[in-house]
Amino acid sequence: MENINAAEIFGENVFNDAIMRERLPKKTYQKLQEVIRDGIELDIQTADVIAHEMKEWAIEKGATHFTHWFQPLNGLTAEKHDSFITAPQQNGKVLMSFSGKELIKGEPDASSFPSGGLRATFEARGYTAWDCTSNAFVRQDSAGATLCIPTAFCSYTGEALDQKTPLLRSMEAVSEQGIRLLRLLGNTTSNRIIPVVGAEQEYFIIDRDKYLKRKDIIYTGRTLFGTMPAKGQELDDHYFGTIRDRIGAFMRDVNIELWKLGVPAKTQHNEVAPAQHELAPIFAVANVAVDHNHLVMETMKKVAYRHNLHCLLHEKPFAGVNGSGKHNNWSLVTDDGINLMDPGKNPHENTLFHLVLCCVLKAVDEHADLLRESAADVGNDHRLGADEAPPAIISVFLGTQLQDILEQLKESGSAAHYIHRENLDTGVNTLPDFKKDATDRNRTSPFAFTGNKFEFRMVGSQDSIGEPNVVLNTIMAEAFSDVCDRLEYASDMNAEIASILKEYATAHERIVFNGDGYSKEWIAEAEKRGLPNIECMVDSIEALTTEKTFSLFEKFGVFNRTELTSRAEIEYELYAKQINIEARAMVNIASKQILPAVMCCERKIAEGINEIKSAVPGTDTSVQEEILTELSSLLKEAKNGVKTLTDAADEGVRIMGEGDSKKAAYHFYNVVTKEMEALRNAVDSMEVMVSKEDWPLPSYGDLLFEV
Repeated sequence: MENINAAEIFGENVFNDAIMRERLPKKTYQKLQEVIRDGIELDIQTADVIAHEMKEWAIEKGATHFTHWFQPLNGLTAEKHDSFITAPQQNGKVLMSFSGKELIKGEPDASSFPSGGLRATFEARGYTAWDCTSNAFVRQDSAGATLCIPTAFCSYTGEALDQKTPLLRSMEAVSEQGIRLLRLLGNTTSNRIIPVVGAEQEYFIIDRDKYLKRKDIIYTGRTLFGTMPAKGQELDDHYFGTIRDRIGAFMRDVNIELWKLGVPAKTQHNEVAPAQHELAPIFAVANVAVDHNHLVMETMKKVAYRHNLHCLLHEKPFAGVNGSGKHNNWSLVTDDGINLMDPGKNPHENTLFHLVLCCVLKAVDEHADLLRESAADVGNDHRLGADEAPPAIISVFLGTQLQDILEQLKESGSAAHYIHRENLDTGVNTLPDFKKDATDRNRTSPFAFTGNKFEFRMVGSQDSIGEPNVVLNTIMAEAFSDVCDRLEYASDMNAEIASILKEYATAHERIVFNGDGYSKEWIAEAEKRGLPNIECMVDSIEALTTEKTFSLFEKFGVFNRTELTSRAEIEYELYAKQINIEARAMVNIASKQILPAVMCCERKIAEGINEIKSAVPGTDTSVQEEILTELSSLLKEAKNGVKTLTDAADEGVRIMGEGDSKKAAYHFYNVVTKEMEALRNAVDSMEVMVSKEDWPLPSYGDLLFEV
């Protein structure tokens, strides 16, 4: 096996700062840095120079095409490839060119992407705009080498049709309000607040040959039928266990591909469920982190294919074992290195941190419904609140040290002491002494403080982390703005700060919960506190179109009402369509594979009974007949279930055809999913009665353990 030096290959396919310093004229480089730093518009002359050097660099990497790489509202990435060649010359040759105009702006069709009514089918024009704060890169795959330019995507009328545009808006909003606060507190050196994010990606890996025999996974990303094998995750033996050779080879190739693309893949390990794993990167600026996470997901899928494996990113591909999430670690850092969420060595004296902490509590408490919606998708409905992931109730974990400081702030608006870190006594003389953290971790909390950041643990494994970070940035911008509005008119700054801290700590303490988020007692307690418990995606979507949400996003220019309304429409439509696909897949698989297989099994049992009776008259065959009767009953139940589910799905499609996507979504949630569960119960009951040779689908045991 070839030795790989990560430091040598890291970023080799990225048009990064080092490459730009080397290849761009000094004035051009400085102008680009000014654009990135100050958020000003890039002039076309500078863009032409950058585009030429970017093209020359990409061609040296083998690139023949370029693409504006963007993130439409289907949760994936999109691209349209154009070659560098221009019109043929008189000598029959072609020139290779790439202009500043082509770098800055693209024009893909917008009509076929989800728009929630913003664009009609006959209105096709949409624009992509270069996000110069995220580096271009060359992707090398079976299509050759392609220069990929990260871009935003908007409609002809200016509305955002993607995840990146509102993210960039929200980053500007939180920076502006955060700097406003820092100036009031006497900071004159910081010029920007930068949201930084690290996304821990969980996923399953299964054998591709078995995947191809499971139409449910092919169509929907998850198993629609299947019973647990004798062994699942009960022994916790997979968690952090030794990585199997086949998986290790896959992980190695994933790392190499990501490092070349400048993605700082850091941590990899086996997760709790069999066949489940995790990959985590080093933190990056929020919009870059979103780009990187998409590259992580795309790379894992492509590399898995090369190893005759398949990567499952669905939140709950297997019933009965833990599903997959994507922990969104989020913090705010100044351009000169101050982490606003770091308590520091003396957290009781850190007034800035106290204000930031109380702003976080205020923001999360007042917009818990919006945060919940930002993590909502169809697959996550199977995971949230299932005693394996955060509950559907939003709460904040602070731990003992910050809880103690919060109690002090409630009393007087200041803190006089803090809980010190203690030495960890292992009882073994040869082990080194070290300080343990002042606070333990809480793996059941949806929004947990983890030392110098907050970890939003509700995000689904296949989702973009764009939307959650849009919400986090914007609600913090609002909280900062509210504090600044008061401090700017305060006659006594210190007294007003103390008043704000005391008020916020008292008013928003209800959102703080340091206990077991899986307990039934917490559900009752949360209800007493008045915290929302939004159990499903469909119920969460309404948070996008409340007056509170309109006011929030319009104030900071992140979304307008039209954009929010369209996003709600997209979410309702997405839910209805995905559940309809799942229902149709169940009907198809049950009708064409499972019911015929069970009938074949019935015939074998009946023939066996007759053979026994013929060979040995008078033999007691009551057990065999009982099995046959039970199987026939389940077969009838399944057949009726297919008919009932078909009718229910047809009704949902009819409602969608009338244009009421919200009504359709609720029909699929309240009616269709219940019929899907009933059909699954009947089919899964038959699976345990039918021999492995006769059952037409690879079992859970085959998928989870035979990799």
